[in-house]
Amino acid sequence: MAKHKTKKSSRTSIKQKSSRPKKPAKLPKDAVALVVAMHAKSGQELLLQAELTALVRPSRNEEGCLLYDLHRSTDVPADFLFYEIWSSREAHAAHKQTPHFLRWNARKDTLLASRESTFWKKIS
Repeated sequence: MAKHKTKKSSRTSIKQKSSRPKKPAKLPKDAVALVVAMHAKSGQELLLQAELTALVRPSRNEEGCLLYDLHRSTDVPADFLFYEIWSSREAHAAHKQTPHFLRWNARKDTLLASRESTFWKKIS
């Protein structure tokens, strides 16, 4: 007599995802968010993107860096945005003294038409 293989229910092989997003870790008391909006000079968009991308990895590895994300506008390709979260203003001040930031700071004026930055404090 031939043995028949039985199919396992597909319900048991699919992992159920929680309907609730995971709760983010609580930020340190002195944590600050920094939003930096930049607009590239005409013709400098690709070079600016390369320079900004070069900042991401070393910045994320710094003590006190909790988040360091680079965004590019879908509506205005010359617009870029950094969204950063630092454990404190002092941690951000230390970031501004790193070799990768000093390199960027020396080059930014040739690439940027404008730049605005604002610190934010999470309230809820």
